[in-house]
Amino acid sequence: MSEKKKDVFEIICPHCQASIWVEAASRTVLKAEKAVRKKESLDELLVKEQERRAAFDQKFEAAAELAKKKKEKAREKFEKAFEEADED
Repeated sequence: MSEKKKDVFEIICPHCQASIWVEAASRTVLKAEKAVRKKESLDELLVKEQERRAAFDQKFEAAAELAKKKKEKAREKFEKAFEEADED
C-alpha cells in the first residue's frame, strides 16, 4: 500500500507577516501563527527620530529657499514693469 503524502502550504500575510498552514486536499487550516514583532531599542528609536527631524529640517530649508527665489523673481519683474511704465 502506498501512503498519500499530504500537501501543506504555508501562506504568509504580506501586511502583518502572520502565517497559516493549509492542507491542499481538504482546504483546512492546520495551524495559524501571529508574526513575531521585533521590539526596537530606545537607541534605534532615537536615531530614527533624529533622521526624521533632519529630513524635515532639510525640506523646510528647501521650501524657504524656493519661496525666497520666487519673491526675488517677482520683485525683479515688478521693477522691470515699473521701469517700462516710466519710459512710456
